[in-house]
Amino acid sequence: MQDTMDILPKDGKAHYFGPIFDHQKAQEFFTFLLKRIEWKNDEVMLFGKKIITKRKVAWYAQEALEYTYSNVTKSAIPFTSKLLELKKMTEECTGETYNSCLLNLYHNGSEGMGWHSDAEKDLKRNGSIASLSFGAERKFVFKHKSSKETVSVLLEHGSLLEMRGETQLHWLHRLPPTKKILEPRINLTFRTINER
Repeated sequence: MQDTMDILPKDGKAHYFGPIFDHQKAQEFFTFLLKRIEWKNDEVMLFGKKIITKRKVAWYAQEALEYTYSNVTKSAIPFTSKLLELKKMTEECTGETYNSCLLNLYHNGSEGMGWHSDAEKDLKRNGSIASLSFGAERKFVFKHKSSKETVSVLLEHGSLLEMRGETQLHWLHRLPPTKKILEPRINLTFRTINER
């Protein structure tokens, strides 16, 4: 694992690696992901109602895994060779292994993600979640569940952020919406699903 700074003061670890690709390579991956991933509008259950989000998602994995979040179950699409290439690079940086990837497409800054933690029962407990960002730079914010203190990081084009340990237990995170950003951002979160 390459040396990085832990941006969280306590109760978990979040390593920001900064850009792990040069601009040209990051741009190539961004264009490929935008055009070739099987994007679909996300569905979440909120207060018993099905909500269709503007944000689009896709879920890929090594095997025919299922993943449930926001009371909706998704079945995985097999990894493409390009996603396997990104997975390998991410694993080399973090020293971890992953068997699945949830991708998000935010068309512009008006689309974001509310406070949450990735602690679904399908996920490996206290496992690593590695987040690759391509496209528009966006602010990413952590908030401690007890103390309410916050930590922010600007996720750059081609950058990697890894959350591990008890981060999901003690911290929420969000991608705040902003009217200043008009370009799209693609985010890949590599994770480990417990196989049944």
